Amino acid sequence: MYQEVITTAKDKMQKTIGVFQTELRSIRAGRANPQLLDRVMVDYYGTPTPLTQMGNVTSPEPRMLLVNIWDQKALPLVEKAIQKSDLGLNPSNDGKVIRLVIPELTEERRKDLTKLVHKSCEEAKVAIRSIRRDAMEQFKKLQKDGKITEDDQAKAEKKMQDATDESIKAVDDLAAKKDKEILEV
Repeated sequence: MYQEVITTAKDKMQKTIGVFQTELRSIRAGRANPQLLDRVMVDYYGTPTPLTQMGNVTSPEPRMLLVNIWDQKALPLVEKAIQKSDLGLNPSNDGKVIRLVIPELTEERRKDLTKLVHKSCEEAKVAIRSIRRDAMEQFKKLQKDGKITEDDQAKAEKKMQDATDESIKAVDDLAAKKDKEILEV
């Protein structure tokens, strides 16, 4: 009975870790990474459209991204969307493609990025703890309704705590890895 609750909670925790990983990929670490532009939305004929659905994003050099848009008329729209984004990149448009040169990170910008990583990390941990809290409440309700014994409730709570600790450690490890990548000169 309580195994279903634990399985569901573990799945939710894995999804939370996945979302955190996606957030980390979009944080610029001084290297050109096509996934930087995953969150950029372009107002394409009145419809917010992900940039990645409008063309190809490649990294021909370690410090440059090349955005090749399929509809050439949309180049100015894409350029505007990149400028509006929080990436701090300045696009240059030659009429066919958009080039994005990734500037060298300053020490101050590196510290800002690590703060952003820690903020995202804390948000992920809060989400994981919230999932644990919901599961614990479900265990109490099952025990109160007489569907599981007190021993089963204690076992379930222990397993849930172990899963939570494991998930939080995974989030911390990802954050530490990203910190190292950002601070690497």
